Amino acid sequence: MGDGNESQPSTSSCIEWSQPCRPFEFPEILSATNNFDESLVIGHGGFGKVYKGNVINGSSVVVAAIKRLDSMSSQGESEFWAEVKMLSKLRHCHLVSLFGYCNHEKEMIIIYEYMPNGTLEDHLHKLGTPLSWLQRLKICIGTARGLDYLHTGTGIEFGVIHRDVKSSNILLQDNWAAKISDFGLSKIGSTNRPSTIVNTLVKGTFGYIDPNYYTTGRLNRKSDVYSFGVILLELLRRKRAVDETLDEEQWGLVPWAQESIKQGNLKNIIDYSIRRQISPKCLRKFVRIAERCLHINPKQRPTMAEVVVVLDSVLTLQQKIDSSFQAAGKTIYGRMMYMLPLPFQGENLANDDSRLSSNSKDNNDSTNPMKVFKFSDLERSTSNFSQDLVIDSDGYGEVFLGWVDEKTFAPSTKGVGITVAVKKYSKGFPQWLTVVTSCVPLAHPNITSLLGYSDDEKPNCLLVYEHMDMHKIRNFSRYLFGNVVEPLSWKRCLRIMIGVAHGLDYLHSSKEQVVHGGIKTYNILLDQKFNAKLGYFGSAKLHYKFHELDDMEDATRSDMNIIGDLQARDQHTGDLTVKGDIYSFGVVLFETLKGQRAWVTKYGFTLVKWVLPFLDDISKLRLVIDHRLNQNYPIEGAFKCIALATRCVAEDPNDRPSSKEILKSLKQIYSHNK
Repeated sequence: MGDGNESQPSTSSCIEWSQPCRPFEFPEILSATNNFDESLVIGHGGFGKVYKGNVINGSSVVVAAIKRLDSMSSQGESEFWAEVKMLSKLRHCHLVSLFGYCNHEKEMIIIYEYMPNGTLEDHLHKLGTPLSWLQRLKICIGTARGLDYLHTGTGIEFGVIHRDVKSSNILLQDNWAAKISDFGLSKIGSTNRPSTIVNTLVKGTFGYIDPNYYTTGRLNRKSDVYSFGVILLELLRRKRAVDETLDEEQWGLVPWAQESIKQGNLKNIIDYSIRRQISPKCLRKFVRIAERCLHINPKQRPTMAEVVVVLDSVLTLQQKIDSSFQAAGKTIYGRMMYMLPLPFQGENLANDDSRLSSNSKDNNDSTNPMKVFKFSDLERSTSNFSQDLVIDSDGYGEVFLGWVDEKTFAPSTKGVGITVAVKKYSKGFPQWLTVVTSCVPLAHPNITSLLGYSDDEKPNCLLVYEHMDMHKIRNFSRYLFGNVVEPLSWKRCLRIMIGVAHGLDYLHSSKEQVVHGGIKTYNILLDQKFNAKLGYFGSAKLHYKFHELDDMEDATRSDMNIIGDLQARDQHTGDLTVKGDIYSFGVVLFETLKGQRAWVTKYGFTLVKWVLPFLDDISKLRLVIDHRLNQNYPIEGAFKCIALATRCVAEDPNDRPSSKEILKSLKQIYSHNK
């Protein structure tokens, strides 16, 4: 199978000239199939049953797939001879090889090479075989190369239109290499006339048939291209071309997927099991070529040679991205990267190296960095989600204290192993999904680590975080706004904000330039030494927008609207931005200084709007600073903090400082006022 590293389709290099097709005697077939023993049946199609058996091919005994025409089949002698004549002249590594045939009285039998992994249809829709994104891409490329060979007639003096391209006619070798089979409906066309039209009775399989061919009866190579476009969607979504078990509007894969694409909802057409493996740019290119293949006008569809080039480029890009992430894991994060990080869903259009990290192993592909827990295991580790172990809650669910083994994260019982925080989403599945699919691998002392997740008992989905072992009051908002006996000191508040700035600078300075999207006091967690950690990445995004994967309801945005317009998003596009994080940080800094929430109920508008009029007069400083500090703070340092917060909430995002500037300023303020 091709490795996808070629920049141009190279079908000629893949041509196979093996032993010529030969006629088999009927006794050979009886011997090979043990008189058509039912235990040897490995498949059944429109032509008839397929048996597995050993036959002589040249000087060797080989395993073969022996297809026997069923007397009740709608196919017959014409399809039988069409396939024999076609395959006897075709040899290519992505076309199933024909060993021979048998025509004995009423028996019509075709003998192929045996494909140990069966059909693509079986793995997608019957067996539920885990197929990684890279495996699916390679299957697409192999199929495309086989079709390109048929259409261009490389090595033969004619071109072939397959006329029945579908997942059940794509066979898979033990290394998952794809081979096209079943040429009973194929038609010959001229190689020097790509638009050759064959007028014929419409035949094929519903869901895959080119609508133009269906309505006009005029067949050409672009009809195969259309069918291949259906295969692309089928592999991406793991959804049948026609599925009458679904609602009527979802019966047909193509119109349903086209509507989702039109609405900018690419997430909807991705098989959930591979969402975290796909680079958004690779996904976009893949979907675009599928759209072109499915164009209603055959003249607007690409050739299969063009399709091969595009799919090759998608595979090369994805492998490059995967390699860069693997290298990062080995050189930067080490062993812990493969156990603790958050995956990220998004796109960086500047260098096109973002990805959805893998949640499954491909043969030689990426390693799963997250722990997938069983719901029952987490149920055990939290004493059946005992209310006695609830350590936090919000509008989406409760957070429970749990115990797992320190090395393996296997479930443990209360008091045994290390503690974890298990967030159980009783509602708000979209936000859970955002967290699971919306972060890059993060390793920083001011970032909360996500250990893993569980989704096998929907809608009760779970997230498992490192637990910050301290008092029950654990997030910054409870110290600022809760009924604490003693308020935080000026220095402690400043150190907390420096910690937040460290975490924010790490996110913004990373190669992927992560936008947290939910900087607020509730999402700042404190350990026993009051070191700050940014947590709850429910709104995290890469710096550059990718609307196709962002159709989920954003709960944090709603929270922000409740407390006032914090401008955490670009006012024109609604996208999360780095400068939006800076604005939110400024709001948190004002809340810290004032000891008051961002939404000031007393005055009916945001804290930011209330504070700004006081900032031009240092004598009014005491009105802005938390009165509970009893003026135990340096006047100059406090004024510099207010000035910094004011810059952060500047109306024009370009006037806001960077996270690096914020960190530097806060450190200087702290060092000057020890």
